[in-house]
Amino acid sequence: MIRKGFSMLVAVSIVLSFISSGAAAEITKLTYGTYFAPTHQVAVLAGQFCEEIKKRTNGRVEMQYYPGGTLVTGPKVFNGVVQGVADLGLGAASYNRGRFPLTELFDLPHGFSSGWVTGQVLNDFMAKYKPKEWESVHVVYFHSCGPFVIQSVKKPVKVLEDLKGLKMRATASFAVTMKALGGTPVPLEMSDVYESMRRGVIDGIYGPLEQLKGWKTGELVRYVTASWRVGNGSCFYVIMNKDKWNALPSDLRKIFDEVAAEYREKYLRMWNEIDIEGRDTLKTQGGQIIPLSAAESARWVKIVQPVVEEQKKELVSKGYSAEDVDQYIGFIRERIEYWRRMEKDRKIPTPWE
Repeated sequence: MIRKGFSMLVAVSIVLSFISSGAAAEITKLTYGTYFAPTHQVAVLAGQFCEEIKKRTNGRVEMQYYPGGTLVTGPKVFNGVVQGVADLGLGAASYNRGRFPLTELFDLPHGFSSGWVTGQVLNDFMAKYKPKEWESVHVVYFHSCGPFVIQSVKKPVKVLEDLKGLKMRATASFAVTMKALGGTPVPLEMSDVYESMRRGVIDGIYGPLEQLKGWKTGELVRYVTASWRVGNGSCFYVIMNKDKWNALPSDLRKIFDEVAAEYREKYLRMWNEIDIEGRDTLKTQGGQIIPLSAAESARWVKIVQPVVEEQKKELVSKGYSAEDVDQYIGFIRERIEYWRRMEKDRKIPTPWE
């Protein structure tokens, strides 16, 4: 009787061992794509995110990482994730103008002063208003680059009139701002910008300081205008295919959420850091920052106001009430001031004072 009980115990142990081994061997494999070049800090940090997920899940989740547009190019990140070409993707909402109408409010020249500030405001906005335009995916987190400023190769832009006739890389809503300022917007993917500037196809770029180092444009750009008081924001996102997300066990989803919260803050601080690095790269390569007087900045702020009004009209034409749109814009501008104070109080280094 004892021998029979012992045999059953051994049998049960063997079965449980097989079950345990099977469970331990079950690995979820995911793909993650972005258009950022492998050496760009945005792509480097995304790779670290993948490694951290693997570490925190004890190897139960592995992500095959594809930077440099090898899986999904800039304009195709969002659809690529929705359609399952990539399980996760890091992209920019501005590549798909019209698809994210509320999010495009961040493309407007509100006077964002840093990537950290813009990213905090962006996440506040998304948490409060929860735009339906993101419901087809699971949002891992949002972040944003620093304010777009004028960067020119040969001609310094000291006043608005200096922009006339200059061909500047600017896409989506940023092109509308560039046109209002007097420049000629030229839509190009970032991967084509350096060569276009080198060959004189464009005279410069409307973008954040980080591009001077991250995309090597500081090798060509000689002048940067401190035009951040009409600085646009930009929404960058990390998203996951909704079916893939829903298929994850609850404990893995919890780990994803924890790591995402940590990396969101890493990205916001990183954007400030790489803007500062871009600014310093310009100076070490002989370029210069051109300040704007208070009076000149006021001219810039005034001339771009119709851009905001046009966006308001477009949202109203899509069914949003004028009162709601005013509330959205008011919320963004109030949060800009709040987070600028927080940035100063926390002594977070920022590229623009």
